[in-house]
Amino acid sequence: MAVSPALKALSQALETRAFAPIYHFLGDDDFRKDEAVRRVLDAALEPSLRDFNLEQRRGGDLDPATLASLLDTPPMMSDRRVVVVREADGLRKGAREALARYCAKPAPDTVLVLVSPAGAKAEKGFAEGAVAVAFDALGEDDVEKWLAKRAKALGTAIEGPAASLLQSFAGNDLALLAQELEKLAAYTNGAPIGVAAVEAVVGVRPGHSMADLLDAVARRDAAAAVTLVPGVLAQPKTTAVQVVMALASQTLALGYLAARRAEGVGPGQLERETWGLLKGSGAYTGRPWPEAVSAWGHAAAKGWWSAEAAERALPALLEADLALKDSRVSSEEGVLLSLVLSLCG
Repeated sequence: MAVSPALKALSQALETRAFAPIYHFLGDDDFRKDEAVRRVLDAALEPSLRDFNLEQRRGGDLDPATLASLLDTPPMMSDRRVVVVREADGLRKGAREALARYCAKPAPDTVLVLVSPAGAKAEKGFAEGAVAVAFDALGEDDVEKWLAKRAKALGTAIEGPAASLLQSFAGNDLALLAQELEKLAAYTNGAPIGVAAVEAVVGVRPGHSMADLLDAVARRDAAAAVTLVPGVLAQPKTTAVQVVMALASQTLALGYLAARRAEGVGPGQLERETWGLLKGSGAYTGRPWPEAVSAWGHAAAKGWWSAEAAERALPALLEADLALKDSRVSSEEGVLLSLVLSLCG
Protein backbone atom coordinates (compact mmCIF):
# COMPACT_ATOMS: atom_id res chain seq x y z
CA MET A 1 0.00 0.00 0.00
CA ALA A 2 1.68 3.20 -1.19
CA VAL A 3 1.75 5.92 1.47
CA SER A 4 1.52 9.52 0.30
CA PRO A 5 3.97 12.15 1.61
CA ALA A 6 1.07 13.85 3.42
CA LEU A 7 0.16 10.61 5.23
CA LYS A 8 3.81 10.10 6.18
CA ALA A 9 3.97 13.64 7.53
CA LEU A 10 0.80 13.06 9.56
CA SER A 11 2.19 9.81 10.99
CA GLN A 12 5.38 11.60 11.98
CA ALA A 13 3.38 14.39 13.62
CA LEU A 14 1.42 11.83 15.62
CA GLU A 15 4.67 10.29 16.87
CA THR A 16 6.45 13.57 17.68
CA ARG A 17 3.29 15.49 18.68
CA ALA A 18 4.53 18.37 16.53
CA PHE A 19 1.47 19.19 14.46
CA ALA A 20 0.89 21.50 11.53
CA PRO A 21 -1.54 24.35 12.31
CA ILE A 22 -4.18 23.14 9.83
CA TYR A 23 -5.08 19.76 8.31
CA HIS A 24 -7.65 18.98 5.65
CA PHE A 25 -8.76 15.34 5.60
CA LEU A 26 -10.53 14.38 2.38
CA GLY A 27 -11.17 11.33 0.20
CA ASP A 28 -13.72 8.51 -0.03
CA ASP A 29 -12.59 6.47 3.00
CA ASP A 30 -14.57 7.96 5.89
CA PHE A 31 -13.46 5.19 8.26
CA ARG A 32 -9.76 6.06 8.00
CA LYS A 33 -10.55 9.78 8.19
CA ASP A 34 -12.46 9.29 11.45
CA GLU A 35 -9.67 7.11 12.77
CA ALA A 36 -7.10 9.78 11.90
CA VAL A 37 -9.15 12.40 13.76
CA ARG A 38 -9.24 10.17 16.85
CA ARG A 39 -5.48 9.68 16.68
CA VAL A 40 -4.89 13.42 16.40
CA LEU A 41 -7.07 14.04 19.45
CA ASP A 42 -5.33 11.33 21.45
CA ALA A 43 -1.88 12.65 20.58
CA ALA A 44 -2.58 16.38 20.77
CA LEU A 45 -4.65 16.66 23.95
CA GLU A 46 -4.15 15.63 27.56
CA PRO A 47 -7.07 13.34 28.49
CA SER A 48 -7.85 15.23 31.69
CA LEU A 49 -8.05 18.57 29.85
CA ARG A 50 -9.69 17.37 26.65
CA ASP A 51 -13.16 18.74 27.44
CA PHE A 52 -11.70 22.23 27.92
CA ASN A 53 -9.64 22.26 24.73
CA LEU A 54 -11.67 20.46 22.09
CA GLU A 55 -14.42 21.80 19.83
CA GLN A 56 -16.13 19.63 17.21
CA ARG A 57 -18.66 21.24 14.87
CA ARG A 58 -20.23 20.75 11.43
CA GLY A 59 -19.46 23.16 8.65
CA GLY A 60 -23.07 23.96 7.80
CA ASP A 61 -23.77 24.99 11.42
CA LEU A 62 -21.04 27.64 11.59
CA ASP A 63 -21.54 31.31 10.86
CA PRO A 64 -18.51 33.61 10.43
CA ALA A 65 -18.58 34.97 14.00
CA THR A 66 -18.86 31.53 15.60
CA LEU A 67 -16.04 30.09 13.50
CA ALA A 68 -13.78 33.06 14.23
CA SER A 69 -14.52 32.75 17.96
CA LEU A 70 -13.71 29.03 17.96
CA LEU A 71 -10.40 29.63 16.21
CA ASP A 72 -9.38 32.65 18.30
CA THR A 73 -10.08 31.06 21.71
CA PRO A 74 -6.81 30.21 23.49
CA PRO A 75 -6.20 26.83 25.15
CA MET A 76 -7.10 26.41 28.82
CA MET A 77 -4.42 25.04 31.18
CA SER A 78 -2.73 23.43 28.18
CA ASP A 79 -0.26 24.19 25.42
CA ARG A 80 -2.66 23.24 22.66
CA ARG A 81 -6.28 23.38 21.56
CA VAL A 82 -7.95 21.35 18.78
CA VAL A 83 -10.87 22.43 16.60
CA VAL A 84 -12.48 19.80 14.33
CA VAL A 85 -14.85 20.96 11.58
CA ARG A 86 -16.65 18.02 9.96
CA GLU A 87 -18.47 18.35 6.64
CA ALA A 88 -16.14 21.26 5.96
CA ASP A 89 -17.40 21.54 2.39
CA GLY A 90 -20.69 22.75 3.92
CA LEU A 91 -19.16 26.01 5.17
CA ARG A 92 -21.11 28.95 3.77
CA LYS A 93 -19.57 31.95 2.04
CA GLY A 94 -19.07 34.13 5.10
CA ALA A 95 -17.57 31.27 7.12
CA ARG A 96 -15.26 30.42 4.22
CA GLU A 97 -14.02 33.99 4.18
CA ALA A 98 -13.38 33.80 7.93
CA LEU A 99 -11.52 30.53 7.38
CA ALA A 100 -9.39 32.08 4.61
CA ARG A 101 -8.40 34.94 6.94
CA TYR A 102 -7.45 32.45 9.64
CA CYS A 103 -5.45 30.28 7.23
CA ALA A 104 -3.36 33.31 6.29
CA LYS A 105 -2.29 33.65 9.93
CA PRO A 106 -3.19 30.55 12.01
CA ALA A 107 -2.83 30.49 15.79
CA PRO A 108 0.34 28.67 16.91
CA ASP A 109 -1.43 26.99 19.83
CA THR A 110 -4.42 25.61 17.86
CA VAL A 111 -4.68 22.57 15.59
CA LEU A 112 -7.53 22.94 13.11
CA VAL A 113 -8.75 19.73 11.44
CA LEU A 114 -11.11 20.18 8.49
CA VAL A 115 -12.88 16.98 7.40
CA SER A 116 -14.65 16.71 4.05
CA PRO A 117 -17.05 13.77 3.54
CA ALA A 118 -16.73 11.03 0.92
CA GLY A 119 -17.63 12.30 -2.52
CA ALA A 120 -16.66 15.89 -1.78
CA LYS A 121 -14.32 17.31 -4.41
CA ALA A 122 -11.15 19.18 -3.57
CA GLU A 123 -11.90 22.87 -4.14
CA LYS A 124 -9.26 25.21 -5.47
CA GLY A 125 -8.44 27.88 -2.91
CA PHE A 126 -10.17 26.11 -0.02
CA ALA A 127 -8.10 26.19 3.19
CA GLU A 128 -4.92 27.31 1.45
CA GLY A 129 -1.87 26.40 3.49
CA ALA A 130 -3.50 23.39 5.13
CA VAL A 131 -1.83 19.99 4.96
CA ALA A 132 -4.21 18.10 2.67
CA VAL A 133 -4.32 14.39 3.53
CA ALA A 134 -6.28 12.22 1.09
CA PHE A 135 -7.81 8.99 2.39
CA ASP A 136 -8.82 7.23 -0.82
CA ALA A 137 -10.80 3.99 -0.81
CA LEU A 138 -8.45 1.03 -0.59
CA GLY A 139 -8.10 -1.42 -3.45
CA GLU A 140 -8.32 -5.18 -3.02
CA ASP A 141 -4.60 -5.72 -2.38
CA ASP A 142 -4.44 -2.78 -0.01
CA VAL A 143 -7.38 -4.12 2.01
CA GLU A 144 -5.52 -7.41 2.54
CA LYS A 145 -2.49 -5.48 3.82
CA TRP A 146 -4.75 -3.37 6.01
CA LEU A 147 -6.33 -6.52 7.48
CA ALA A 148 -2.91 -7.97 8.27
CA LYS A 149 -1.80 -4.74 9.96
CA ARG A 150 -5.05 -4.45 11.89
CA ALA A 151 -4.87 -8.07 13.06
CA LYS A 152 -1.32 -7.50 14.29
CA ALA A 153 -2.49 -4.48 16.29
CA LEU A 154 -5.11 -6.75 17.89
CA GLY A 155 -2.39 -9.17 18.95
CA THR A 156 -3.08 -11.84 16.34
CA ALA A 157 -2.56 -12.64 12.66
CA ILE A 158 -4.94 -13.48 9.84
CA GLU A 159 -4.07 -16.14 7.28
CA GLY A 160 -4.26 -15.26 3.57
CA PRO A 161 -7.25 -17.48 2.68
CA ALA A 162 -9.12 -16.22 5.74
CA ALA A 163 -8.44 -12.60 4.75
CA SER A 164 -9.72 -13.27 1.23
CA LEU A 165 -12.85 -14.93 2.59
CA LEU A 166 -13.51 -12.06 4.99
CA GLN A 167 -13.03 -9.57 2.17
CA SER A 168 -15.49 -11.47 -0.02
CA PHE A 169 -18.05 -10.81 2.72
CA ALA A 170 -17.34 -7.12 3.41
CA GLY A 171 -15.45 -5.85 0.36
CA ASN A 172 -13.55 -2.68 1.26
CA ASP A 173 -15.98 -1.58 3.99
CA LEU A 174 -13.28 -0.97 6.60
CA ALA A 175 -15.75 -0.25 9.40
CA LEU A 176 -17.41 -3.63 8.91
CA LEU A 177 -14.05 -5.39 8.46
CA ALA A 178 -12.72 -3.85 11.66
CA GLN A 179 -15.83 -4.94 13.56
CA GLU A 180 -15.61 -8.53 12.30
CA LEU A 181 -11.86 -8.67 12.88
CA GLU A 182 -12.31 -7.72 16.53
CA LYS A 183 -14.82 -10.56 16.93
CA LEU A 184 -12.42 -12.98 15.24
CA ALA A 185 -9.50 -11.92 17.44
CA ALA A 186 -11.60 -12.54 20.53
CA TYR A 187 -12.77 -15.88 19.13
CA THR A 188 -9.27 -17.19 18.42
CA ASN A 189 -7.87 -15.70 21.65
CA GLY A 190 -4.51 -14.77 20.11
CA ALA A 191 -4.18 -17.75 17.77
CA PRO A 192 -3.96 -17.02 14.03
CA ILE A 193 -7.31 -16.39 12.36
CA GLY A 194 -8.03 -19.09 9.78
CA VAL A 195 -10.83 -19.94 7.40
CA ALA A 196 -12.61 -22.05 10.03
CA ALA A 197 -12.81 -19.05 12.36
CA VAL A 198 -14.26 -16.83 9.63
CA GLU A 199 -16.84 -19.51 8.83
CA ALA A 200 -17.83 -19.81 12.49
CA VAL A 201 -17.91 -16.12 13.41
CA VAL A 202 -18.86 -14.32 10.20
CA GLY A 203 -20.99 -17.06 8.69
CA VAL A 204 -19.48 -17.07 5.21
CA ARG A 205 -17.98 -20.15 3.56
CA PRO A 206 -15.45 -20.46 0.73
CA GLY A 207 -17.19 -20.80 -2.61
CA HIS A 208 -20.49 -19.54 -1.20
CA SER A 209 -20.05 -15.76 -1.32
CA MET A 210 -21.97 -13.21 -3.35
CA ALA A 211 -18.96 -13.00 -5.67
CA ASP A 212 -19.30 -16.73 -6.37
CA LEU A 213 -23.00 -16.27 -7.19
CA LEU A 214 -22.21 -13.36 -9.50
CA ASP A 215 -19.55 -15.41 -11.27
CA ALA A 216 -21.98 -18.32 -11.75
CA VAL A 217 -24.53 -16.00 -13.36
CA ALA A 218 -21.83 -14.39 -15.49
CA ARG A 219 -20.94 -17.76 -16.99
CA ARG A 220 -24.66 -18.66 -17.31
CA ASP A 221 -24.26 -21.65 -14.95
CA ALA A 222 -27.83 -22.04 -13.70
CA ALA A 223 -27.18 -25.17 -11.63
CA ALA A 224 -24.37 -23.54 -9.64
CA ALA A 225 -26.24 -20.23 -9.25
CA VAL A 226 -29.39 -21.90 -7.90
CA THR A 227 -27.30 -23.86 -5.38
CA LEU A 228 -25.59 -20.69 -4.13
CA VAL A 229 -28.65 -18.51 -3.59
CA PRO A 230 -29.75 -19.89 -0.15
CA GLY A 231 -26.24 -19.67 1.32
CA VAL A 232 -25.67 -16.13 0.07
CA LEU A 233 -28.98 -14.96 1.54
CA ALA A 234 -28.09 -16.60 4.85
CA GLN A 235 -24.97 -14.47 5.24
CA PRO A 236 -25.13 -11.64 7.77
CA LYS A 237 -25.86 -8.19 6.35
CA THR A 238 -26.71 -9.58 2.89
CA THR A 239 -30.17 -8.88 1.49
CA ALA A 240 -31.93 -10.02 -1.66
CA VAL A 241 -32.20 -6.41 -2.81
CA GLN A 242 -28.40 -6.08 -2.60
CA VAL A 243 -27.99 -9.23 -4.69
CA VAL A 244 -30.33 -7.82 -7.35
CA MET A 245 -28.43 -4.52 -7.34
CA ALA A 246 -25.12 -6.34 -7.84
CA LEU A 247 -26.61 -8.49 -10.62
CA ALA A 248 -27.99 -5.38 -12.32
CA SER A 249 -24.59 -3.65 -12.23
CA GLN A 250 -22.94 -6.78 -13.60
CA THR A 251 -25.51 -7.25 -16.38
CA LEU A 252 -25.21 -3.65 -17.54
CA ALA A 253 -21.41 -3.89 -17.50
CA LEU A 254 -21.39 -7.17 -19.44
CA GLY A 255 -23.78 -5.76 -22.04
CA TYR A 256 -21.61 -2.68 -22.46
CA LEU A 257 -18.41 -4.71 -22.75
CA ALA A 258 -20.00 -7.06 -25.30
CA ALA A 259 -21.10 -4.12 -27.43
CA ARG A 260 -17.66 -2.50 -27.27
CA ARG A 261 -15.92 -5.79 -28.10
CA ALA A 262 -18.17 -6.10 -31.17
CA GLU A 263 -16.84 -2.68 -32.22
CA GLY A 264 -13.29 -4.01 -32.05
CA VAL A 265 -12.18 -2.38 -28.81
CA GLY A 266 -9.23 -4.20 -27.19
CA PRO A 267 -9.01 -5.62 -23.64
CA GLY A 268 -6.84 -2.82 -22.25
CA GLN A 269 -9.19 -0.09 -23.40
CA LEU A 270 -12.18 -2.08 -22.19
CA GLU A 271 -10.68 -2.31 -18.71
CA ARG A 272 -10.05 1.44 -18.61
CA GLU A 273 -13.60 2.14 -19.76
CA THR A 274 -15.01 -0.22 -17.11
CA TRP A 275 -13.15 1.65 -14.39
CA GLY A 276 -14.49 4.89 -15.79
CA LEU A 277 -18.05 3.57 -15.67
CA LEU A 278 -17.68 2.49 -12.04
CA LYS A 279 -16.11 5.73 -10.88
CA GLY A 280 -18.74 7.76 -12.67
CA SER A 281 -21.73 5.82 -11.37
CA GLY A 282 -20.76 4.55 -7.91
CA ALA A 283 -22.60 1.33 -8.79
CA TYR A 284 -23.02 -1.39 -6.17
CA THR A 285 -21.01 -4.39 -7.37
CA GLY A 286 -21.30 -6.76 -4.42
CA ARG A 287 -17.51 -7.14 -4.24
CA PRO A 288 -14.37 -5.00 -4.50
CA TRP A 289 -14.17 -3.04 -7.75
CA PRO A 290 -10.87 -4.58 -8.90
CA GLU A 291 -12.39 -8.05 -8.51
CA ALA A 292 -15.53 -6.98 -10.38
CA VAL A 293 -13.56 -5.44 -13.26
CA SER A 294 -11.44 -8.59 -13.58
CA ALA A 295 -14.46 -10.92 -13.50
CA TRP A 296 -16.41 -8.87 -16.04
CA GLY A 297 -13.41 -8.69 -18.36
CA HIS A 298 -13.03 -12.48 -18.19
CA ALA A 299 -16.72 -13.04 -18.93
CA ALA A 300 -16.56 -10.61 -21.85
CA ALA A 301 -13.51 -12.37 -23.28
CA LYS A 302 -15.34 -15.71 -23.06
CA GLY A 303 -18.33 -14.28 -24.93
CA TRP A 304 -20.85 -15.58 -22.40
CA TRP A 305 -23.00 -12.46 -22.80
CA SER A 306 -24.04 -10.35 -25.76
CA ALA A 307 -25.42 -6.82 -25.69
CA GLU A 308 -28.79 -8.22 -26.75
CA ALA A 309 -28.81 -10.82 -23.94
CA ALA A 310 -28.04 -8.12 -21.36
CA GLU A 311 -30.84 -5.94 -22.71
CA ARG A 312 -33.31 -8.83 -22.54
CA ALA A 313 -32.31 -9.44 -18.89
CA LEU A 314 -33.16 -5.91 -17.70
CA PRO A 315 -36.96 -6.43 -17.38
CA ALA A 316 -36.36 -9.50 -15.19
CA LEU A 317 -34.04 -7.51 -12.94
CA LEU A 318 -36.57 -4.69 -12.63
CA GLU A 319 -39.37 -7.13 -11.91
CA ALA A 320 -37.33 -8.83 -9.18
CA ASP A 321 -36.42 -5.49 -7.60
CA LEU A 322 -40.06 -4.39 -7.51
CA ALA A 323 -41.19 -7.75 -6.14
CA LEU A 324 -38.67 -7.63 -3.30
CA LYS A 325 -39.85 -4.16 -2.30
CA ASP A 326 -43.46 -5.36 -2.20
CA SER A 327 -44.41 -6.17 1.39
CA ARG A 328 -46.67 -8.98 0.17
CA VAL A 329 -43.74 -11.07 -1.11
CA SER A 330 -43.35 -14.08 1.17
CA SER A 331 -40.15 -15.61 -0.22
CA GLU A 332 -37.10 -13.53 -1.15
CA GLU A 333 -35.30 -16.74 -1.97
CA GLY A 334 -38.00 -17.67 -4.47
CA VAL A 335 -37.70 -14.30 -6.22
CA LEU A 336 -33.92 -14.66 -6.50
CA LEU A 337 -34.13 -18.24 -7.74
CA SER A 338 -36.52 -17.20 -10.50
CA LEU A 339 -34.25 -14.28 -11.39
CA VAL A 340 -31.02 -16.28 -11.68
CA LEU A 341 -32.77 -18.94 -13.76
CA SER A 342 -33.98 -16.21 -16.09
CA LEU A 343 -30.55 -14.60 -16.32
CA CYS A 344 -28.79 -17.90 -16.95
CA GLY A 345 -31.34 -19.08 -19.51
